[in-house]
Amino acid sequence: MSVRRVMPIVRSEAARDNREFYGLLGFEEVMNHGWIMTLASPTQPAAQVSFMAEDRTAPVVPDMSVEVDDVDAAYAIMRERGAEIVHPLQDEEWGVRRFFVRDPSGRVVNVLEHR
Repeated sequence: MSVRRVMPIVRSEAARDNREFYGLLGFEEVMNHGWIMTLASPTQPAAQVSFMAEDRTAPVVPDMSVEVDDVDAAYAIMRERGAEIVHPLQDEEWGVRRFFVRDPSGRVVNVLEHR
C-alpha cells in the first residue's frame, strides 16, 4: 500500500469566502459537492485543501484525508492493530471508497481510494 496524497480538511461554513481568499494564493476550485469544496494548485495538483461544513454520510468532519492505493488493505491493518474506526469502510456515490480512523492525537483521518 502506498500514499498518493494528503490533504487537510478545514471545517467551515464559508466556502465562497475561502475560495476567494485562497484564490489569491493561486488555488482553484477542483471539486464542490455543496457540503465539501476542494481547492488545488493548478501547477501542483496534489497541493490541495478542502473546506467542509459537514460530512454528508459520516458522523463527524474529518481533520485530514489520506488517499492510498489500497483502502481495503489500510482498513484491514487499522482494524488488526486495534485503531478506533470512527466511520466504517464503505463506497460513496461520488466515486470513493473510504473509512475514518482516529489517530493517537485524537484527529480523525479520512482514508480513501478513488474508484
